[in-house]
Amino acid sequence: MKLLTVSALLCAMMALTMAVAKSHLVKRANGCPHGWTRNSDRCFYYVPRTMTWARAERNCLSMGANLASVHSYSEYQVVQSLTGRHGYPQTWIGGTDAPQEGIWLWSDGTSFHFSAWCPEEPNNLGNQHCIQMNFEGSKCWDDLQCDHHLPSVCAKKV
Repeated sequence: MKLLTVSALLCAMMALTMAVAKSHLVKRANGCPHGWTRNSDRCFYYVPRTMTWARAERNCLSMGANLASVHSYSEYQVVQSLTGRHGYPQTWIGGTDAPQEGIWLWSDGTSFHFSAWCPEEPNNLGNQHCIQMNFEGSKCWDDLQCDHHLPSVCAKKV
């Protein structure tokens, strides 16, 4: 009988814990947390604080996201519009070829098929292994040393 009572109490505590945890997830009507922008099945968020690529990725992870992967030109326009509100600064997105030079990967594990590289990029000049967007006038992608401090864009599934 004591085991049944303890089991019931444990189940009740777990249910309450889950309910409380879910109540802290404040979402807007579009399915994204407050301040995030929805595009298709993902939410995007611009982080103005400058960090290295690794710290920016860790910051996104703390929000249940990754640095943004970009899979189409229209998606890139959405991400660019977020940075545009801040003057189109050079900004980290989630691409890296740090594991193996020339093989670009997204930090969220999705396939790397779309790119918006600037002419003659990526060039790996001085061991550049991370992607910054909004490079120069054409606001295209450039590979950059990952220890530079830039703002970033995070993305997560709805």
